[in-house]
Order: sequence, then C-alpha cells, then structure tokens
Amino acid sequence: MKILFRPLLCSLMALAAGCATTHDHPAAVAPAPQAAIKQAPAPVLLISIDGYRADYLSRGLSPTLQTLANTGVHAASGMQPSFPSLTFPNHYTIVTGLRPDHHGIVNNTMTDPVLGKFSLGNRDAVSNGRWWDQGTPLWETVQTQGMKSATMFWPGSEADIHGKHPNYWKPYDGNVTADQRVDQVLAWLDLPADQRPTFITLYFDEVDHAGHSFGPDSPQVNDAIRHTDEALSRLVDGLKQRGQLDRINLIVVADHGMAHTPTRNTVLVDRLIPLKHVDVVSMGVLAGFNPKPGFDFAKIEATLEKPQKHMTCWDKTRVPARLAYGSNPRVPQLLCLADVGWRISSSDYVAKKKSTTQGEHGYDNEAPEMQALFIAHGPAFRQGAQVPSFPNVDVYPLMTHLLDVPAAANDGDYNAVKGMLKPEAQ
Repeated sequence: MKILFRPLLCSLMALAAGCATTHDHPAAVAPAPQAAIKQAPAPVLLISIDGYRADYLSRGLSPTLQTLANTGVHAASGMQPSFPSLTFPNHYTIVTGLRPDHHGIVNNTMTDPVLGKFSLGNRDAVSNGRWWDQGTPLWETVQTQGMKSATMFWPGSEADIHGKHPNYWKPYDGNVTADQRVDQVLAWLDLPADQRPTFITLYFDEVDHAGHSFGPDSPQVNDAIRHTDEALSRLVDGLKQRGQLDRINLIVVADHGMAHTPTRNTVLVDRLIPLKHVDVVSMGVLAGFNPKPGFDFAKIEATLEKPQKHMTCWDKTRVPARLAYGSNPRVPQLLCLADVGWRISSSDYVAKKKSTTQGEHGYDNEAPEMQALFIAHGPAFRQGAQVPSFPNVDVYPLMTHLLDVPAAANDGDYNAVKGMLKPEAQ
C-alpha cells in the first residue's frame, strides 16, 4: 500500500572538483544489538550512472550491463524519474522514496526562506543537513537497525542529515576515476564481517558530463558509455573473485536521461519580462522566479502564463497534478518549463557565455528522452525478466524490503515492483 508523505514546513556532494581527500569518514554509531547482526540480509549495492538514458543500452556499448540485464531484471523502456528530472532531486528520491516536492531538494539550484541559497557548487549548503532533513535516507535507517552503510559519492551523503553520516563516505572529487571508485567499494566489501557495510552506493558521472558537453548522440557519449561499462566489468570481476556476485543484490539506475539542446534553442525570457522586477531563483530547463518587493508580480505571472513558444509557465499552485510539484516552500512562486530540446536563459547570460551545453535534462518526466536506466541482479531477483516502466520512488521500498528494514514514510509502492523478485524473496 502506498504511503503518502506530508511535507513539513521546515527547512553529494557538490558536483564540482576541488575536494581531493580520499580518506574514509566513519560516522559514530551506537553498537548494534547482537540479534540485528545475527541474521544480516544479503548486501544491496546501489549503482547510479548519472545521465544514462534508458535507450543507451541498445547501442551495444555496454556488454557488462547487458549481461546483468539478460541474467537479471531489466526495465526495457526505462524507469521514470521524478519531476524535475534533475540530478540532486532524483538521487535523493531514490534513497528516500519521496518525490522532490516532499523531500525538499526541489532543484539543483534553490532558495529556502531560512537557509538561503543552495547550488551544486555551494559546498557549505550541500554539506548542511538542514537542507536534506525533510527526508530520511536509507543509509540512516540501515544504521539504526544495527547494520553499516557506505557511500561512494551520492547526493546527500556529505551532509549530517539528522546529525548522521553514513558509516563510510567520501566527499565528492571529480578527479577520482571510475576504477578507483570501484576499488573503494571492493575494499569496503573486504572489511571484516562486523565492519562490512550491508548497504553501499556507487556513483559514476562521465556519461552525464559527456551528454551535457556534446549531446546524447555524440561520439563522446558513446566513449563515456564504454568507459563506465569497463568500470562495471572491473566491479563484476572483483565480486566474482570474492565469490560475492551471486550473494549481493545489485541495483543499477540512472537519475534521468538526456536530450539534445542545440545552441540556437534558447528562450530569452528577458524579452518577455523585465528580469530586474523578479527574484531569479534558477534558469535552464526549469526556470524559477519569486516576487520582488515593489513590483507587480501578478502582471509578470499573467504575461508568462500566456501560451509561449517553446516553454510553459505556471504559478506553483497551478502546476499539473501529475508532476507532483509545487507545495514545498522551496519551489519558486512562478515556474517556466522548457520544451524538450530547449533551455531558458537571458540575453546577458548568453552574451557572456563562451559555449552552451548540447545536452540537457530537467524536462517533463514523461518525456521519452528523460527515461532512466534500471537493471537489477542478484539472489533475490528473477533471471531474464523484463518489467514495465515504473516511477523511481518505488526503488526505495524495494530496497527496504531486500534489507529487511522498516521503511520511512514515502511515496513508493512495493507492490508495483515486488514482481521482479523471486517468489521466495517477495
């Protein structure tokens, strides 16, 4: 039965290089009761390939992923991201089971009435647990149940959410190679049983970076797909050598897909409204504006909510219900969503920018280009099974079931995904 979350009126890491430490950061956790350790479930390794669009698998460049799909469970048409189809909101959705409107990470760039401004490059913000505390990440629940967790880069894992970190975690460092990330996960699995994590995350970002810089149909994206699959092959080989491949439940996901956005496909919003009359919260695929004292915001809304070329605008109270977005205080009062393949910007920004991205995401989460990879493999999963598309909020109750831990309040539906498990594992 679906559990609906009622958002509270409260308030990875930044995806930017510059944090070069590679030391573990163990979090203090009370000793687990002996009974909780006695019958530990099979470990769950959650792997994210940022920006790996569902149909990338059909390019034939990911033999390791294809083998896992053929011998496990695969959502052939993809997994549907939550809206907005952006990196931080969807990564946090996957580990909380909450839609962005409910867990509070409503955009990669946002403002909070109390906390101020949040952006990917603001390390103080991304490491501040108050931005993230409207949700309860799975690593926190796992630890309260007497098991250990480890995150090899995951949005939110750098923050002291509810005063806690994962037992083992890494501050994001874009210079850490895919192979090094894999090796760290294997090292954690080599720890003595009483120190070994039961829930682990692993994050790859090369596919997303290439998609933004060169577009989803570029040779550079194909190279990134190959490189990431080679790192996954290293992981699978390492698990085989340890006799663990058939003893660990692997869940491979993406946070969103990617759409081609030619440079010319830019809506210049300053040609429609005077930007100095609003507080600009964000630009890009999903632009957000708040009222500025002394100016007629109702007139601004009336202008932008008229039919526009290549974008649609709403007051937050009028966002279509299927997007499940607009109730959180961090959502700007006025939202403009670009059509797939377009972006929203300003004349000044375009004039100063030396180059523009050739690929973007953040669009309507029903768009085919936004559908994300989902593959699962392990002792609990059926073999050679294809499942229909499902919303990514359902991954969370699937993982809590596999780990035999109580689920926090969430928007997911375990009954929608339990069919991918073997009968004895349901």
